[in-house]
Amino acid sequence: MRDEAWFDQLYHDHATAVYRYFLRRAPGGDAEDLTAEVLATAWRRRADVPAEAVLPWLYRTAGYVLANHRRKVVPVPVATVPDAPTDDGDPLLAALADDDARTALAALTERDRQILVLHAWEGLSGVELAEVLGISRGGADAALSRARSRLAAAWPD
Repeated sequence: MRDEAWFDQLYHDHATAVYRYFLRRAPGGDAEDLTAEVLATAWRRRADVPAEAVLPWLYRTAGYVLANHRRKVVPVPVATVPDAPTDDGDPLLAALADDDARTALAALTERDRQILVLHAWEGLSGVELAEVLGISRGGADAALSRARSRLAAAWPD
């Protein structure tokens, strides 16, 4: 039954992962509000959340929430990128501080970056990746393979 206890468990199990998803993709000050929006959507649409793929469903919803948020926000140019990671080893910050990684990721399409980030930084693979992308498991595996190949090709010598 999808009651308050179900939601409390969902929150306990996945709120931090959703919050970190937004920290990696949106201005830090927006991460809490965006996370709350995803969790509110999960509560409203609790009958639609698949029991076997809760986190992928939340990530997919987070992608929609982030896209809507970006349409509302005026971009602010970043003056500098930090020279060294300032977090507890967050791979995104390490990638931002690595010129080769930043250059290679910038050369990819948004979809390829999304696939690689979901796999490498969010830890999704196989069925979970397919669920987030809304495609079959085979399609997700093929998309990940192609994205990896494109990243390798884009990596500076």
